[in-house]
Amino acid sequence: MRVLLISDIHSNLEALEACLAAAPPHDMAVNLGDIVGYGASPNEVIERSRALGHIFVRGNHDKAASGAMDLRDFNPIAGLAALWTRDQLTPQNLKWLLGLPHGPIQTGELPGIQFVHGSPVDEDEYGGPVRRTSTPRSRVGTTLAQVMVGCAHGGLVRYSRRPAVRSRFASDPASNGRGNPSVPSVTGSRGETKRRALVRINVWPRV
Repeated sequence: MRVLLISDIHSNLEALEACLAAAPPHDMAVNLGDIVGYGASPNEVIERSRALGHIFVRGNHDKAASGAMDLRDFNPIAGLAALWTRDQLTPQNLKWLLGLPHGPIQTGELPGIQFVHGSPVDEDEYGGPVRRTSTPRSRVGTTLAQVMVGCAHGGLVRYSRRPAVRSRFASDPASNGRGNPSVPSVTGSRGETKRRALVRINVWPRV
């Protein structure tokens, strides 16, 4: 089973299309949250994302834009972007965004894998920067074989042998849409669940 992991599109339709165009063949797509926020195409990105698959985890920007959380923890730019996005969404897309599942989630189609946006402990928890083999601040609270994290904000541990992290590996494909201005790339990940392989895709979209 080849799985395309997509996360943090942030209403950036051009970045999403660039990532999909560069993606290798895959059997299904999983969206790890932050579909909207910041970018100018929230409705188009929602509709494109829904056409790609049916497995979603909501992100904090999805919650903010849909009105499912207040904006006290958002910086001013992110808060204004959430309010603008909410005004742009069609009633149907706003209802769909509000109904996205609370993470972490598991699905019968991909047993042994947990999908989260922030951390396996809580969907809104993010760890600080950690080294590859260190224990994360967010205490990865799972014993599943694989954890797919949408946006760990640097607090991600992979292949750790420490007892606090009992998963084989975690993936952090973010950000597909927002990115770092000094690194004009978007990323995605393709995981092969049988072989437990993970391939990271870096794309420089022409915008």
